[in-house]
Amino acid sequence: MTAITAASSFAIGEAEGTSIWHMGALMTFKARGEDTGGQFWLAEQTSEQGYASPLHQHSREDELFVVLDGQLTVRVADDAYEVSPGGVAFLPRQRPHTFRVDSPVAKFLVFSTPAGFENWFIETGIPAQSLTVPPLADAPPDEAAIGALISSLASYGVSLLGPPPV
Repeated sequence: MTAITAASSFAIGEAEGTSIWHMGALMTFKARGEDTGGQFWLAEQTSEQGYASPLHQHSREDELFVVLDGQLTVRVADDAYEVSPGGVAFLPRQRPHTFRVDSPVAKFLVFSTPAGFENWFIETGIPAQSLTVPPLADAPPDEAAIGALISSLASYGVSLLGPPPV
């Protein structure tokens, strides 16, 4: 277990942070574990309609989504929530969950505590070339790369349980 240490205060601007492209999403990390003494991480995510996460479960962290613009459907175990701007969804650890973007574009905050899982996104994403959703790939995804991406989840205490919702 990572020791929690004291964090320094900080402020970050609207267009500041570590921005990556990750599997079709733009993610800008506003706070990472290294900034918060391991307490939490916070990212702003922008995704287009149809973007969805596979059904998965965290063993270590709780997540909170805050929708800024657009519409998400969030599923936690047997519960489904339609989350609109200003809405919040809590996804506790040890509960299977997934989400899908239902509007043409959605912008939302992802808050996770404790920190650590943000490093999976950083390690498996690529630096964003612009602060936009990444362009669609011309070629189908590389199956070996997808397999490596999925297998790396286990080292972060995340279990993949099923495909994304359609």
